[in-house]
Amino acid sequence: MASADGLPLEAVVVADVAIVLLAGTAMVALSRRLRQPPVVAEIATGIMLGPSLLGLLPGDLPQRIFPDDARPMLSAIAQIGLLLFMFLAGWELDLSRLRGRGRAVGGMAGFSMAVPFLLGLGAAGVMFSQHAGDGVDASTFALYVGTAFSITAFPVLARIVRDGRLSETRVGTTAMACAAIGDVVAWCVLVLVVALAEAGGHGQFVRVVLLSVAYGALMGLLVRPLLTALLRRSGRDGDSASLLVVIASGVFLSSYATSWIGIHAIFGAFAFGLVMPRGTGPALARAVAAPMEKVAALLLPVFFIVTGLSVDIGALGWSGLWTLLLIVVTAVVGKFCGAALPARLSGMGWREASVFGALMNTRGLTEIVILDVGRQLGIIDDQLFTMMVLMALVTTAMAGPFLHLARAAPAGADGSAEEGPSGAVSSAPDQVPPSGTGRQTAGGRR
Repeated sequence: MASADGLPLEAVVVADVAIVLLAGTAMVALSRRLRQPPVVAEIATGIMLGPSLLGLLPGDLPQRIFPDDARPMLSAIAQIGLLLFMFLAGWELDLSRLRGRGRAVGGMAGFSMAVPFLLGLGAAGVMFSQHAGDGVDASTFALYVGTAFSITAFPVLARIVRDGRLSETRVGTTAMACAAIGDVVAWCVLVLVVALAEAGGHGQFVRVVLLSVAYGALMGLLVRPLLTALLRRSGRDGDSASLLVVIASGVFLSSYATSWIGIHAIFGAFAFGLVMPRGTGPALARAVAAPMEKVAALLLPVFFIVTGLSVDIGALGWSGLWTLLLIVVTAVVGKFCGAALPARLSGMGWREASVFGALMNTRGLTEIVILDVGRQLGIIDDQLFTMMVLMALVTTAMAGPFLHLARAAPAGADGSAEEGPSGAVSSAPDQVPPSGTGRQTAGGRR
């Protein structure tokens, strides 16, 4: 197959990937100088290479560089990177570390999701008539938008906590625990939303829910023991290459299963990561996590480009800018107040509580993934998708400068200078990454 320029389509796609990687590398280098996580630079790169910036130049450059007939192949490449990222994010999210954290953490996690969720429902009521997809009912739209507002990106939060040397502090460990709880709840709600959006009627919805429950039971009762036995056998035989192939195949087959059920492929990859055994030491990290991290890091920038091609800031208009302001204010106020105020009531000083609120306000790649699901399913239109992507970029970018200012403030000014692990949540050595494998995953990188 040839492109409009007469070149083989495969050659165009390969050149597109090279452009994406080079542009992303340059932006990531700049983001480090600005104390920003790589995901901020990668989201910004995707937006800039789309119609929002590159499209302002003469010659319709986004269409010439990323032609329509090349985009399905770019989407397929991006999907592989995204599925591996979701697997690593699920593997890093070790739910066993949530045991014994106490009611304070559960309460803070609940409030940090409930307040932005409720504010998101209000914003959804304002935006429904203009920005809901065709045929989407108000309840599905509101549930989806509320979930999108309540997200905290566990992977990018893990990286910020690690880079900010907060891994063994009360605020760092509390944020990690709350984000882990929030991620699980958010993904469960999103499964329900996708089932509602995809189901053709009441009977179809019940079918999707029942199959999802059966799939979860199968993963926990059969797949997890099989993986445990596989890892033990691999440890005896030392066949790391075959282990990597089997696990990668499992990720893709699990994604196929959830697609067949009707709840999107990303849930299958994430669930496969959740059931992966933990605490197996550095050998498993070298054999599986490290190569998958590299592949995900190489392919994920393509996902941001595919996303950025659907983001057109210039098409928002003045009314869109007011709606964007509403979205950003609702997201920041909802998450910050929903996290910081309960943290203050639990015994943190204002400085600690403010840092906690800023950490919980990060949304990162997790938000982009959820927004992409909503766009693909037609729950939201392209304008709302653009505005929510910009919200994810702004809220994630806020965390770095805010933490820098908080650390620069005089210690002990409000009685919150404690940096040890004592307090509402006790910490443990090597708190990040929480999987206990000692790896820095692609999820943690973002």
